[in-house]
Amino acid sequence: MPHHLAIPTRWADNDVYGHVNNVEFYAFFDTVINAYLIDPGGLDIHAGDVIGLCVESHCRFDRPLAFPEVVDAGMRVAHLGRSSVRYEIALFGEGPEEPAAEGWFVHVFVDREHRRPAAIPDGVRAALQQLS
Repeated sequence: MPHHLAIPTRWADNDVYGHVNNVEFYAFFDTVINAYLIDPGGLDIHAGDVIGLCVESHCRFDRPLAFPEVVDAGMRVAHLGRSSVRYEIALFGEGPEEPAAEGWFVHVFVDREHRRPAAIPDGVRAALQQLS
Protein backbone atom coordinates (compact mmCIF):
# COMPACT_ATOMS: atom_id res chain seq x y z
CA MET A 1 0.00 0.00 0.00
CA PRO A 2 1.65 3.26 -1.07
CA HIS A 3 -0.20 5.47 1.45
CA HIS A 4 -0.59 4.96 5.20
CA LEU A 5 -2.33 6.94 7.92
CA ALA A 6 -2.13 6.27 11.67
CA ILE A 7 -5.61 6.48 13.23
CA PRO A 8 -5.88 6.25 17.02
CA THR A 9 -8.82 4.22 18.30
CA ARG A 10 -11.05 5.84 20.89
CA TRP A 11 -12.59 4.37 24.04
CA ALA A 12 -16.03 4.82 22.44
CA ASP A 13 -15.00 2.68 19.43
CA ASN A 14 -15.09 -0.47 21.59
CA ASP A 15 -18.39 -2.29 21.93
CA VAL A 16 -19.69 -4.42 24.82
CA TYR A 17 -17.58 -7.34 23.56
CA GLY A 18 -14.36 -5.40 24.19
CA HIS A 19 -13.29 -4.81 20.59
CA VAL A 20 -13.76 -2.09 18.01
CA ASN A 21 -17.29 -2.34 16.60
CA ASN A 22 -17.47 -3.31 12.91
CA VAL A 23 -19.08 -0.01 11.90
CA GLU A 24 -15.93 1.82 13.02
CA PHE A 25 -13.88 -0.07 10.41
CA TYR A 26 -15.86 1.80 7.75
CA ALA A 27 -15.14 5.05 9.55
CA PHE A 28 -11.42 4.21 9.36
CA PHE A 29 -11.84 3.64 5.59
CA ASP A 30 -13.59 7.00 5.27
CA THR A 31 -10.89 8.73 7.32
CA VAL A 32 -7.87 7.48 5.35
CA ILE A 33 -9.57 8.27 2.03
CA ASN A 34 -10.89 11.73 2.83
CA ALA A 35 -7.76 12.85 4.65
CA TYR A 36 -5.82 12.04 1.46
CA LEU A 37 -8.35 13.75 -0.83
CA ILE A 38 -8.09 16.92 1.26
CA ASP A 39 -4.30 16.84 1.63
CA PRO A 40 -2.50 16.31 -0.72
CA GLY A 41 -5.47 16.21 -3.16
CA GLY A 42 -6.77 19.70 -2.38
CA LEU A 43 -10.47 18.67 -2.32
CA ASP A 44 -12.57 21.45 -0.79
CA ILE A 45 -15.18 19.45 1.12
CA HIS A 46 -16.98 22.57 2.35
CA ALA A 47 -17.31 24.79 -0.70
CA GLY A 48 -15.90 22.98 -3.75
CA ASP A 49 -18.04 22.51 -6.85
CA VAL A 50 -17.30 18.75 -6.91
CA ILE A 51 -17.71 16.24 -4.08
CA GLY A 52 -17.21 12.50 -3.79
CA LEU A 53 -20.12 10.20 -2.89
CA CYS A 54 -19.63 6.62 -1.74
CA VAL A 55 -21.58 4.29 -4.02
CA GLU A 56 -20.11 0.95 -2.93
CA SER A 57 -18.09 -0.38 -0.02
CA HIS A 58 -17.01 -3.74 1.33
CA CYS A 59 -15.05 -4.93 4.35
CA ARG A 60 -13.76 -8.38 5.24
CA PHE A 61 -12.98 -8.68 8.94
CA ASP A 62 -10.03 -10.96 9.72
CA ARG A 63 -9.38 -10.20 13.38
CA PRO A 64 -10.50 -7.72 16.03
CA LEU A 65 -8.96 -4.40 16.94
CA ALA A 66 -9.37 -2.81 20.37
CA PHE A 67 -8.79 0.47 22.18
CA PRO A 68 -6.09 1.76 22.75
CA GLU A 69 -4.54 0.36 19.54
CA VAL A 70 -3.45 2.73 16.81
CA VAL A 71 -4.75 1.58 13.42
CA ASP A 72 -2.38 1.75 10.46
CA ALA A 73 -4.70 2.35 7.49
CA GLY A 74 -3.06 1.50 4.17
CA MET A 75 -4.60 2.62 0.88
CA ARG A 76 -4.03 2.26 -2.85
CA VAL A 77 -6.03 3.12 -5.97
CA ALA A 78 -7.22 0.05 -7.86
CA HIS A 79 -9.11 1.92 -10.61
CA LEU A 80 -9.18 5.59 -11.58
CA GLY A 81 -11.87 6.63 -14.06
CA ARG A 82 -13.15 9.98 -15.34
CA SER A 83 -15.54 10.52 -12.44
CA SER A 84 -14.97 7.52 -10.18
CA VAL A 85 -12.23 5.87 -8.18
CA ARG A 86 -12.00 2.51 -6.42
CA TYR A 87 -9.75 2.42 -3.38
CA GLU A 88 -8.40 -0.73 -1.75
CA ILE A 89 -7.80 -0.41 1.97
CA ALA A 90 -6.12 -2.58 4.60
CA LEU A 91 -6.33 -1.91 8.33
CA PHE A 92 -3.44 -3.11 10.48
CA GLY A 93 -3.38 -3.22 14.25
CA GLU A 94 -0.36 -3.17 16.48
CA GLY A 95 1.62 -6.39 16.30
CA PRO A 96 0.67 -8.85 13.55
CA GLU A 97 1.82 -8.11 10.01
CA GLU A 98 -1.44 -9.41 8.53
CA PRO A 99 -4.28 -6.92 8.22
CA ALA A 100 -7.15 -6.97 10.70
CA ALA A 101 -9.47 -6.05 7.83
CA GLU A 102 -9.37 -5.47 4.08
CA GLY A 103 -11.87 -3.90 1.74
CA TRP A 104 -12.72 -1.46 -0.98
CA PHE A 105 -14.58 1.79 -1.31
CA VAL A 106 -15.86 3.43 -4.52
CA HIS A 107 -16.33 7.18 -4.86
CA VAL A 108 -18.23 8.81 -7.70
CA PHE A 109 -17.44 12.48 -7.99
CA VAL A 110 -20.48 14.66 -8.63
CA ASP A 111 -21.46 18.26 -9.07
CA ARG A 112 -22.32 19.44 -5.55
CA GLU A 113 -25.52 21.23 -6.58
CA HIS A 114 -27.10 18.78 -9.07
CA ARG A 115 -25.48 15.50 -7.94
CA ARG A 116 -24.61 14.52 -11.51
CA PRO A 117 -21.28 12.80 -12.31
CA ALA A 118 -18.40 15.24 -12.76
CA ALA A 119 -14.75 14.88 -13.70
CA ILE A 120 -12.40 14.26 -10.81
CA PRO A 121 -10.72 17.62 -10.08
CA ASP A 122 -7.18 17.89 -11.50
CA GLY A 123 -5.43 18.18 -8.11
CA VAL A 124 -7.33 15.21 -6.73
CA ARG A 125 -6.61 13.16 -9.87
CA ALA A 126 -2.88 13.98 -9.67
CA ALA A 127 -2.78 12.86 -6.02
CA LEU A 128 -4.74 9.67 -6.76
CA GLN A 129 -2.42 8.77 -9.65
CA GLN A 130 0.39 8.59 -7.10
CA LEU A 131 -1.43 5.68 -5.44
CA SER A 132 -2.07 3.62 -8.59
